[in-house]
Amino acid sequence: MKFATGLKGGKKVVYVSTGNGARELAAVCAAAGIEAPASMLDLIEQAGQDAALLKRIADAADKAPAVDEESIDWLAPVTNPSKILGVAFNNKELMKQAHVDPGVPNYFLKPPSALQGHKKPIVLDPEWGAVIPEPEICAIIGKRAKDVPESEILDYVFGYAIHNDVTSHGLKFQKDSIAVTYDPDMAHPEFYKWRRLNGEDDRDVYYVYHTRSKGTDTFGPIGPWLTTRDEIANPNEIDVVADIDGEVFTRDRTSNFRFSIEKCLSEASYYFTLEPGDIISFGTTGKGEGRFRRGHKSVLMNKMTGTIGITVPGLGRLENPIQHKASKR
Repeated sequence: MKFATGLKGGKKVVYVSTGNGARELAAVCAAAGIEAPASMLDLIEQAGQDAALLKRIADAADKAPAVDEESIDWLAPVTNPSKILGVAFNNKELMKQAHVDPGVPNYFLKPPSALQGHKKPIVLDPEWGAVIPEPEICAIIGKRAKDVPESEILDYVFGYAIHNDVTSHGLKFQKDSIAVTYDPDMAHPEFYKWRRLNGEDDRDVYYVYHTRSKGTDTFGPIGPWLTTRDEIANPNEIDVVADIDGEVFTRDRTSNFRFSIEKCLSEASYYFTLEPGDIISFGTTGKGEGRFRRGHKSVLMNKMTGTIGITVPGLGRLENPIQHKASKR
């Protein structure tokens, strides 16, 4: 079963599909004789407390009028998660360039304000420099998770969706990075295990803050649908294909992740309390195709126009046009 959120008459509406067309969730719940959740987050929370809720919705889905999907004004499926976590360099192809394999997932945060719906533009200023798409899948948490082992963590997932973790390397290295040289008494050994040192006196430390580079408005397209986890047999064996105006630039598989989805989720739960509706994105594709030898890194959106499409079997297709807009500053 799939769920989505859209705007209708200025109000958020939740939609449901069982493979036979979209329906408004409120109409489906009316047909089922149950009270409709007020939002996607309410649905996720209620489903975590009532195991029979999703089945009742599925059984009544075809009793409600169908909705033309082309008429939906798409929003992110979950519009107000408490947090969006990303996993950096979680691809065996990309990890080949690392000085040192960290041995654990590296996390960063995106703000909910970065979320963008299907068909909505990715807005950027070409003056920001290199801006690239990062085609990914993400999980949406279904119930509160803290210190959960890998063997149990998938039970805490409500479902999966497509995510484009748009990243501006231009902003990252122009505005979000700084290098310092520590005095000898401050240069603790653990500060340097992640990179190669240039001699015994190398005490340089590089700080990179993934804030503007990852979290700028519209840098988090997601959707169109949230697919419940029961429809995805193994999230570690999913194809991810991305294109610009139909021309494929990357074709990869989640089996190429450095860390499994279970590892990423479980490790995260030891540091962050995962709340219902939270989004965790597991890392970009790494393999290029055709003239895009470096895959997603070859797609410099600051120099291109067109529509980025991401197709994932079982999850659907997410499309977002590139829009150039000069900053007001």
